[in-house]
Amino acid sequence: MEIITITLLAIGLSFDSFAVSVCSGLNLPQIRFMQATKIAIFLAVFQAVMPLIGWLIGTSMKPLIEPVDHWIAFGLLSLIGGKMIIESFISSEVREIKNPLHIKVILTLSLATSIDALAVGFSFAAFLEKILIAVFIIGAVTFIASMLGILLGKKTGPRFNKYAEILGGLILIVIGLKILIEHLWMN
Repeated sequence: MEIITITLLAIGLSFDSFAVSVCSGLNLPQIRFMQATKIAIFLAVFQAVMPLIGWLIGTSMKPLIEPVDHWIAFGLLSLIGGKMIIESFISSEVREIKNPLHIKVILTLSLATSIDALAVGFSFAAFLEKILIAVFIIGAVTFIASMLGILLGKKTGPRFNKYAEILGGLILIVIGLKILIEHLWMN
């Protein structure tokens, strides 16, 4: 898997964290830089570690899934992307976040936004041999997206949140389709 594809995948995965960060910025309009950094680090670490866990599980099962790995990757990425698009239509009042600076809240948010990355990591097992590069890119992109989301939430409110999640979902679906087409084309 090439760096550009991994980066696009990281961008798609980071939109859940971005949306949570926008809500965090809305809930904490007086948030300081170090507080925002704490939230972004939690989100980024979880988002980066989950694909690693998924990859470890997936590589142990590789002989079993290899004949259908492209379908699994396409299915998982399409489901995750579709879920993100559907969730973008849920009103922001329903998704309001308590205080994201409390450890229990940030751990819950970090886990919730990274479950999708676990499934992506599972599909990585079929296509990616060097997972650490992907882990670093996913973590870095999520950190940047989270910091920008907090700033955006602080400054503008929820206007762009919906569109960001739709775009993230579409990116994941397109990457899944790319994997499927490349595999079918090669065989």
